Amino acid sequence: MNAMERNPAEKKARSLSTSLMLLIILAVMFVALGLRTDKFLSIGNIQNLFRQTAIYGVIAIGMTFVIMSGGIDLSVGAVVGLSGVLSSMFMSDQLAFKWSIPASIIVAVAATTLIGLINGVIIFDGKVPPFIATLGLQIVVRGTIMLITNAQMVSGISRAFRDFSTLPILGFPALGWIWLGIAALSMLAIKYTTFGRNVFAIGSNTEAARLSGINIRLTTYGVYIVCSFLCSVAGVMMTARLGNGVPTGGIGYETDAIAAAVVGGASLSGAEGSIIGTVLGSLIMATLRNGGNLIGINSHLQEILIGLLIVLAVLLDKRRRK
Repeated sequence: MNAMERNPAEKKARSLSTSLMLLIILAVMFVALGLRTDKFLSIGNIQNLFRQTAIYGVIAIGMTFVIMSGGIDLSVGAVVGLSGVLSSMFMSDQLAFKWSIPASIIVAVAATTLIGLINGVIIFDGKVPPFIATLGLQIVVRGTIMLITNAQMVSGISRAFRDFSTLPILGFPALGWIWLGIAALSMLAIKYTTFGRNVFAIGSNTEAARLSGINIRLTTYGVYIVCSFLCSVAGVMMTARLGNGVPTGGIGYETDAIAAAVVGGASLSGAEGSIIGTVLGSLIMATLRNGGNLIGINSHLQEILIGLLIVLAVLLDKRRRK
């Protein structure tokens, strides 16, 4: 077996090892928090935990696609916020006429998904580093949100839309089903589609991918479009959960998304990561916050712990790749 054949096998083994380790860590956390407080393992709190994780989890899946391609997207939180306020404005009484819930969601998601295309064009055609390109778009989108909302919360959205966020389906939150459904489709896309294979290829070696006939432009566009689409969906989910369009919604979500993907085994060097790992990473991040709040850990200390977790995950990734 040559080096080219061993490399994918080694990456798959590392991915399985990381997922198993994360599953063990998550199980230990659940047991420890369950022993520490009776509230943690209550049905109500578990449902709340998955509702919280669903929004971060969908964003993290989008970020995983970008990181696997060797890029980064700092505009995800702003996309979430814009999608949230647009969908709430469309279905509220603030415009000339009130749109239906499906129309509001479709138009809001379509409009904010275009931000991904803009990111792709700037990065590929403009040759701007992803960090700078997406940071610039983040600032532009944040300014747009404040402009169109006058920095005011958007209220008056449909009661049926708000109720959806708390709707249980077979005892599991509806938002959680959306997240797990997106995770399943993403896993299939990565494993069985040409696009999924191309994402890994350009993350591993862009020039080699180009010479092998892969369309780097379309793959780059696709990665950022997928990420913005998923963030747009997450924005609608967030609005349903909050019950209002919040201009500051999504601030800091890019940090959580990167953290969940990296903790889940995605390498910032590209060409490595898994959706299962990201799902588990998202759950670990949410459990830290949820359990920390229940047992009274200072919120600032929680942020310190999460920051240290990110650094540790990156250090472990560097060690594994040597």
